[in-house]
Amino acid sequence: MNYQPTNRYHTFAALGRSGTTAAVDELMHALMTHDDFATSRLVDFALGLVDTREGEGRLRHYLFHGVLVQRNYAALYFKRRGRVALLDEAVAQGKIDDAQAYSR
Repeated sequence: MNYQPTNRYHTFAALGRSGTTAAVDELMHALMTHDDFATSRLVDFALGLVDTREGEGRLRHYLFHGVLVQRNYAALYFKRRGRVALLDEAVAQGKIDDAQAYSR
């Protein structure tokens, strides 16, 4: 029997764990369509679960091509993984600011 998520937490967590391009897109879309604290925290949590090359590649796309809120969440993802060179590149291109890239 396949596990079916029963609430938003489980739905978002399942998306993050899947790490697919479509899952990352769905999480980033949620940031744009639901401007509330609970959704932003759930998306932040779920993005932290992404652990695939495909998902990381999609987050890299959002770091350089997303709207501001998407770039910020992508920056958090890479900052938490110590990907400083990638953050340096995003700062140099003006995609994120120093505070977003380097503050703790």
